[in-house]
Amino acid sequence: MTTLVPREPYSQEEINKLYPKELKLQLVQVFLRHGERTPVSSRFENAGLIPYWPYCNVAQRMVQMASANEDLSSWNGFQWRRKMETFGDRDQTIVTVGAGGGIEGICQHGELTDKGRETTYQLGQRLRQLYVDQLGFMPKIKSDTEDMYLRATTIPRALESLQQAFWGMYPPSARTQDLKPPVIVARSVSEETLFPNESNCRRFRQLARLFADRAAKKWNDTEQMDYINSVYSKWMPENSPRVAVDSHPRLSGIQDTINATAAHGPLTKLPQEFYNKKARAYMEDIAVDEWFTGYDESTEYRKLGIGALMGDIVDRMVTTAVDGGWRSETSASGSSAANGKAIKFAMSGCHDTTLAAILSSLGAFDGKWPPFTSSVAVELFSQPESNTDASAIASPTLTKQSSGLFSFLSGSSFSSSPNKTHRPPSPTARAPLASLPASARDLLQNHYVRIRYNDRPVRIPGCAAKPQNHLPGDETFCTLDAFKEIVDKFTPQNWKYECVQNLGEGMYGKDGKEKAVSGY
Repeated sequence: MTTLVPREPYSQEEINKLYPKELKLQLVQVFLRHGERTPVSSRFENAGLIPYWPYCNVAQRMVQMASANEDLSSWNGFQWRRKMETFGDRDQTIVTVGAGGGIEGICQHGELTDKGRETTYQLGQRLRQLYVDQLGFMPKIKSDTEDMYLRATTIPRALESLQQAFWGMYPPSARTQDLKPPVIVARSVSEETLFPNESNCRRFRQLARLFADRAAKKWNDTEQMDYINSVYSKWMPENSPRVAVDSHPRLSGIQDTINATAAHGPLTKLPQEFYNKKARAYMEDIAVDEWFTGYDESTEYRKLGIGALMGDIVDRMVTTAVDGGWRSETSASGSSAANGKAIKFAMSGCHDTTLAAILSSLGAFDGKWPPFTSSVAVELFSQPESNTDASAIASPTLTKQSSGLFSFLSGSSFSSSPNKTHRPPSPTARAPLASLPASARDLLQNHYVRIRYNDRPVRIPGCAAKPQNHLPGDETFCTLDAFKEIVDKFTPQNWKYECVQNLGEGMYGKDGKEKAVSGY
């Protein structure tokens, strides 16, 4: 599957079951794969696939960019249109012509297409229908975005997909005129953990290559690969005539191009044989094994690939449960984080590798490559009797706190005076479960985590295995205590430092032995 076919909205009967009245929804974190895009590089021109796709009409009419005045004290919108040019046969400059002969709306490689914008906008509409219209969790009209956290990777298709989803969730008719522009948080690519960062984590790059090499040895000489070659080998380049995990193009690259063409219109379709269902199923199985098996087998692979993000996800929920609310100074657009609203809804624009890694790290991946515009929603619930306890333990607006969990962990009281501009990080951040006092553990036991992948609840084996780890009668609700215990096992304490440790030590560390990851 390349384009997500969303299920119908929940019926009231399903809402009653999925959101039981005895639980209160407190925090939602949504991670969305970008929408449909063009291939990341040109392939199969010998099969008639033109390298330039004409599906970026929105992008070619870029509305405006900031244009500063001479003294840089103010700025205006600079409106412009985009056209593209390329090399001719003798390196002369010629206008880029897309499939169908047009010169307008030409896409760049890996760019979000008009269809991708449409599907991510529709995702935002579905989020609004659930969390605004059906549950009343988020307000119908937005006057500020202080209770939201928006983040995206620096890759434009992820950022633009996030923007589309926000627009679908809160269109102009659902925003007040004085709404300030929402903050979208970004990180330097060298510190990005919103996807498995091979480029900037050396040890993870080593591990990824080792698992890819193993996949090549496992799959290249199999009946499955022979069948794939019977379909595609005649289209391979002369210098790499056989399809393989490590061929040129790689098997995963071939799959990417086929998936992108399948998601778009007739002008960019490959010959029909490329869409052979059996061959595509084999390709998916092999590519999933190459890219994601490491999360099943290696704690280090999990830790460096997705552990930092999972640690953030858990920290936000623990802070919500223990400190009475999660606040982010970076996402605050109006008031300071120390005095601003607690965040209720977070949304992050990311990638297929992000979603598969999140699910795999919890033992909940279905083995299917995430389609375009897929999403993972991590929901935190509390039982009503726990709400008052949480705010009593650590209220973020208290001027003096001489006892309770906050002072226990920080070793000092917290004061939020009007002159304080920076809220210190929660002392629960990255705190191991065993270090928390009994009062905090009780709170975590009274909070529940539920993951929905493309609107379907996910069963986490480590939570479902023991009755005390999940809500009675529903194994998809994991206690926050049990969820944190699972994630703690692969949360790095210093991701950048650990990225340069164990270099050259093989797939499973210094002892060279396979380590099945416990905690499912």
